[in-house]
Amino acid sequence: MIDNVCKFLAESYSTDFASWLLGKPITLTKIEQSELAVEPIRADSVIFLESAEIILHIEFQTEPNQNIPFRMTDYRLRLYRKYPQRKVHQVVIYLSPSQSSLVHETTFNLGELIHNFNVIRLWEQPTAIFQQYQGLLPFATLSQTIAPEETLRQVARQIENITDKQLQSNVVASTAIISGIALSKEIIKRLLRSDIMKESVIYQEILHEGLAEGEARGLAKGKAEGKAEERNQIALNMLRSNISVDVVAQLTGLTAKQVQKLQKLSNKKSQKPKK
Repeated sequence: MIDNVCKFLAESYSTDFASWLLGKPITLTKIEQSELAVEPIRADSVIFLESAEIILHIEFQTEPNQNIPFRMTDYRLRLYRKYPQRKVHQVVIYLSPSQSSLVHETTFNLGELIHNFNVIRLWEQPTAIFQQYQGLLPFATLSQTIAPEETLRQVARQIENITDKQLQSNVVASTAIISGIALSKEIIKRLLRSDIMKESVIYQEILHEGLAEGEARGLAKGKAEGKAEERNQIALNMLRSNISVDVVAQLTGLTAKQVQKLQKLSNKKSQKPKK
């Protein structure tokens, strides 16, 4: 779930990410993983963004992973095969504090083959960086702050000042989910406005409710139908919490059209007069 939220933010607010990672507010568009290989590596946290001059390859990681150096090298070669003239900036972003030496690895060394990539450990990044850009606000509590609760309080005030309701909804939903790495759900629920997120401030609450309802129906309908029902129920719970269609699609794997259809069906049911 956190991987999907990070990918959504990078795709939706690519200019903010470019300002942070590239030092320029470049507008970037998404490259599909399927374009890079016959057998794509299974890595939900990977995203590729491009402009005419550069490709930004980001990998979000919540935990250390010994396969990262090879994976970054493999993707770099795939990118070279597809875009031989394009400059590529690769960065692994570690979200959770770790003492592992793996989060410091920036090189893949296989004899004569040596490849270097960039690593960012969020807990070492100045908090002010993430408070400069609306698309980066959800990461502020994971930064170099000695008071993550106070940082979230500051972020909440900044979210209050966002006039675009769609953007505000996206940022507050993403902040609630990502801040769960550093803070308890009780703190997050208390600091983020309930009239924006309503009853389900944190993803775990949405997920658990959806799983419970989906699993109950799955027992009667069979495993395959149960999984579909489970995913639909999670989507409905998110919609009832005023989370935008785009965010729901990103988090559940449904298409925007499927989410909109669920929304229409739910509205029709709620409008039916009770007998």
